Amino acid sequence: MVCFSLSLPGRSAAEPTPPEKTHDAPTQTLIVSAPRSGLAELNTPAALSVLTGEDFRQAKPQVNLSESMGSVPGLQIQNRQNYAQDLQLSVRGFGARSMYGVRGVRIYVDGIPATMPDGQGQTSNIDLSSVDKVEVLRGPFSALYGNAYGGVVNVDTVTGSQPDKIEAVLYTGSYGSWRYGVKATGADGSQAGDVNYAVSTTRFTTHGYRDHSDARKNLGNAKLGVRINDVSTLTLLINAVDITANDPGGLTEDQWHDNPRQATRAEQFNTRKTLTQTQAGLRYQRQMSDNDDLSVMMYAGERDTTQYQAMPVATQANPLQAGGVIDLTRHYQGIDTRWTHRGALGDVPLTLTGGLDYETMTEQRKGYENYTLNNGVTELGTQGNLRRNEHNLMWSLDPYLQSAWSLTSRLTLNAGVRFSHVQFDSDDRYITADNGDDSGNARYHRWLPVGSLSYAVTDDWNAYLSAGRGFETPTINELSYRPDNQPGLNYALKPSTSNTIEVGSKARIGSGLATVALFQTDTENEIVVADISNGRTSYTNAGKTRRRGLELSLGQQFAEDIQLRLAWTLLNATYRTRACGSSDCSDGDAIAAGNRLPGIARNMGYASLAWSPPEGWYAGLEVRYMSDIDVDDENSQQAPAYTVAALDTGYRYVLGNWLMNLYGRVDNLFDRRYAGSVIVNEINGRYFEPAAGRNCGGGVSLAYTFQ
Repeated sequence: MVCFSLSLPGRSAAEPTPPEKTHDAPTQTLIVSAPRSGLAELNTPAALSVLTGEDFRQAKPQVNLSESMGSVPGLQIQNRQNYAQDLQLSVRGFGARSMYGVRGVRIYVDGIPATMPDGQGQTSNIDLSSVDKVEVLRGPFSALYGNAYGGVVNVDTVTGSQPDKIEAVLYTGSYGSWRYGVKATGADGSQAGDVNYAVSTTRFTTHGYRDHSDARKNLGNAKLGVRINDVSTLTLLINAVDITANDPGGLTEDQWHDNPRQATRAEQFNTRKTLTQTQAGLRYQRQMSDNDDLSVMMYAGERDTTQYQAMPVATQANPLQAGGVIDLTRHYQGIDTRWTHRGALGDVPLTLTGGLDYETMTEQRKGYENYTLNNGVTELGTQGNLRRNEHNLMWSLDPYLQSAWSLTSRLTLNAGVRFSHVQFDSDDRYITADNGDDSGNARYHRWLPVGSLSYAVTDDWNAYLSAGRGFETPTINELSYRPDNQPGLNYALKPSTSNTIEVGSKARIGSGLATVALFQTDTENEIVVADISNGRTSYTNAGKTRRRGLELSLGQQFAEDIQLRLAWTLLNATYRTRACGSSDCSDGDAIAAGNRLPGIARNMGYASLAWSPPEGWYAGLEVRYMSDIDVDDENSQQAPAYTVAALDTGYRYVLGNWLMNLYGRVDNLFDRRYAGSVIVNEINGRYFEPAAGRNCGGGVSLAYTFQ
C-alpha cells in the first residue's frame, strides 16, 4: 500500500536524514521531497513535474531556468533578453502580468522562499550548476503554500556525498557571453558527527543580444550538513549574488520589425540595474520517535537594488511623481516549524503534518530624479533630487495542517487547510505641500482548503480528482498608489480569490511516464492596471476571470540511451465579466467580457529527442512552439506565434578519475525572428522584447573524483 502526504519546503530527499525506521503507516513524502525515481510524479494527485540536475547541465549554458524547463506543461517561462528584469515566468497564466521579477508563483530554493510575503519573487539567486532537482507543482495544492496561488517552483541543490569531487566549467557563446566557475562536493564518515559539503561559485558576463543589454553576474552557493547524532541533522545554507545589468527596455511593434536590437531610449537614459543579495538559512531535523519527525527552517537575508528608468524629465515635473531612480534596501527573515506524525485512525493508516510559517520583510524605498542640472545642462541617467522616501513592513503568519488517509489499498483521501494572514504597513517619510502622506496599512486573511481523492487502477496507473481555493494579495507596489490620485494606500484593492477543480491521470509506460490534467480555475477580483499617469501606476480589481486548460506530457527512455520528451498545453484564459481598465469605466477603458488575459499563450508545445550514452558522443534536438500572445487587456495587439528549434552535441571522455565533457549547441536553429516575451499593458506601446536570432555556444567541464 502506497500513501503520501503533501509537505511544505523542509527536508529534501538529498539531504542527510535520520536512519530508516519501520512503522505501520505509509511514509512516502512527495512533492517537495520527491525522489528522482519518478514515483512521486506517478502517485501525487496533482500536476507535478520533476526535473533532475542533469536536465539543466547537459549541453546547456546554465544561465537561465528557461533553457531547460520547456518540457513542463502549464509553465510559460521566457527569457526577456534583459538581465535587469529577470525571467518572465507564469503557471497556468498566473504571473503573466508581471513587468519584472516573478508574480503569482511561489519559489523556494533549498527551502528558503525566493518569494517575499507580498507575493513578488525572483530567480536570480538560483545556481544551476548546483541544482539537484526542480519540482513544479500546479493546481489546487499550490494553495497550501499561501499567498501567490498560481503554482510552486521548488529548487533543491546537491548535497555532498562520498567520494569527494571537484569540477571546473567554462562556456562561451554568441554576443560575447562567457560563464566559468568551480564546484566542490564531498562528505566525511558515516556516523554521528559526519559532515557533507557542496560549494559552488560562478561568473557570467555578456554583451547581450540587444543594444545596451550587457550584464555581469557573480553567484556563490554553499550547503554544509552535519549529523548531530543518530536522530538529528543540521544543515547550513549560504547564497550570495551580485548583478550589474543594463536595461534595453521594450519596443513598439514598428521598432521591433525595423530593428529588434535597438534600445534608443535605454541608451538615452542609461537605464540599468545593480543588485546584491546575501542570505543564510539553518535547517534542523529530528526524528522524535518511530512515528514522529520535527523540522525547523530559519533564514534571513538582505537585498539591495538600484534601478535607473527611462523616465522623461517633463513627467517628473509633477510633484506626485516618485522619480526615475529606484533605491531599495530589503531585509527579510522567517521560520517554518513542521511536525509530521504517522499512525492510524482505527484501521485506517493516517499521516498528519502540522506547522506554522512566519515570514517578514522590511523595506526602505527611496526614489530620486534620474537627471541632474549642471551649469544649465540636463544630464540624463544620473541620480538627482529625492522624490520618495518610505519605510514598508510586510509580514505573514500561516498555520497549516495536512492529512493523508489510506481508505483502502487503492483509494486515498488527502486534505489540507492553511490560514494565511498577510499584513502591510507603510510609513511615508517624504511629505511636501504638493505630495500628501501616503502612509497606511492593509490586512488580508483567507482560509485556504484543498482536498483530493486518488485511485490506483493498477500499480502503474492512477487517476485523481482534486479541488482547492487560493488567493493572491496585491504587492506593496500595487498598493502604493490610488486610481483617484489621493494620498494613502489603495485600500479599495482586494486580493484575488481562485477556486480550482482538476481531474487527471498518470501512467507508467515502460520506463517512462505519461500524464494528463484537465482543470478549470475561476478567479474573482483579478488584479489589473487601473491607470498609468504622471509615472504612477495604480491597480484595480477586474471582476471575474476563468482559466480552462489541458496539460499533456510524456517522458520515455528507449534502448540505446535514447530519450523522448513531449509536452502540450492548451490554456483558454478569459475575462468572464466586463471589467474596468480604470477606476470607474467612465473613460471607455472597459475590458470586454470574453477578452483574453494578456501575456498568456493559448497553446504551447515541446518535443525533444536525445541520444545520451554515459560515455562517448551524445546529441539532442528540441523544438518549441508558442501560439500568439495578446499584449494588453484590450487585445489590441499580439505577439505572433512561433516555432524554434535547437541542436546540441558533445563528447564525454573518462580517463581514470578524470571526466571531461566537451559540447556545443545552436539555438534558434532556423534564425526565426520573434518576440521572446511581452511587457503586459505597457502604457507607451513598447510591449515587445525581441528574442535572439540564431546563436551558438560551446563549453567544457573537467571533473576529478578523489578515490
